[in-house]
Amino acid sequence: MKVELQNLTKIFPGRNKKVHEEVIAVNNFTFTIPDGKLVGLLGPSGCGKSTTLYMISGLQQPSGGKIFFGDEDVTDLSPENRGIGLVFQNYALYPHMTVKQNIMFPLQNLRGPDKMEKEAMIERAYEVAKLVQIDELMDRKPSELSGGQQQRVAIARALVKMPRVLLLDEPLSNLDARLRLQTREEIRRIQRETGITTVFVTHDQEEAMSISDLIVVMKLGVVQQVGKPQEVYDNPTNLFVAKFLGTPPINVFDGEVKGGKLYLGDAAVLDVPGVDDCKVYVGIRPEGFVPAENGALEASLNNVEVMGRDVSVVSTHVASLNPVVRSIVDADYKISKDDESVRFDLKPHKVFLFDKETEERIYFEVK
Repeated sequence: MKVELQNLTKIFPGRNKKVHEEVIAVNNFTFTIPDGKLVGLLGPSGCGKSTTLYMISGLQQPSGGKIFFGDEDVTDLSPENRGIGLVFQNYALYPHMTVKQNIMFPLQNLRGPDKMEKEAMIERAYEVAKLVQIDELMDRKPSELSGGQQQRVAIARALVKMPRVLLLDEPLSNLDARLRLQTREEIRRIQRETGITTVFVTHDQEEAMSISDLIVVMKLGVVQQVGKPQEVYDNPTNLFVAKFLGTPPINVFDGEVKGGKLYLGDAAVLDVPGVDDCKVYVGIRPEGFVPAENGALEASLNNVEVMGRDVSVVSTHVASLNPVVRSIVDADYKISKDDESVRFDLKPHKVFLFDKETEERIYFEVK
């Protein structure tokens, strides 16, 4: 099911009685979610991603704009009539019911031509439970389950009505690191097997990038960039996106372009043909550094952290806006912890320039 959002806007009234300043949670959001794809809504707290999800679900009414499921305008349709499955951050399972009863509950509320016989409901519940691999836990109560198992019950309950659209609101935030990894892989598997169009809300960029077909990066209710995860990582449209994606985070410097060359401090570190002379922010991905004896960029060496196949070089530079510069290099490069400084050449496709005023990307020809 294709989901189309047209100029979607949500405005909340101000809480201050003296100053009635409205809060724009989502501002003119236009995007089409392709049929059968998993789309990650990504951004920091307060960026409007959950509000967008709740407008798609019908739990919140837009202040403006339209929502279409396929060719059907569902903007004013109630949640129960939209054909959505919704998984909340806290799972929202009924503690007095068994797993089977929790999963069957949405089916028991069906009325009219959609109403099902009890045997059919039980059969459907077991089909979905098997899909999420909890069919052996059907007689347990939620309190007898681990966090990961409770999450699977919540997903099964959302899937049991065979929804047109599956909506997941930060479903992994209550799990420990190992369970998060396992459960996000399960969500990806389930989505692929069912082919249900899915919207996944998270503030964790690693989660979004690992399982999404497309990611939508948001800031203060405004869409910053949309694209495939790797494309957005490789070609951020502005400084916010560049800083938000990536672990370790991107290294940011104060820089200047003079005569087609990029300067960090007094050193010319890279040719940037086609860029007018100006002061810029410079973003360099951690993997964009190549140790070289006569490298263009020299930094003061703090530490060398061996991580197996890679080495993390921690240094400082006078132009860096980060407390330290973190470079990830191949372990084949032998860098001594006793050295006072380290020199690098830069990979041009891992270096991004941004306008000092607007923080928008400035492009240069990468040879």
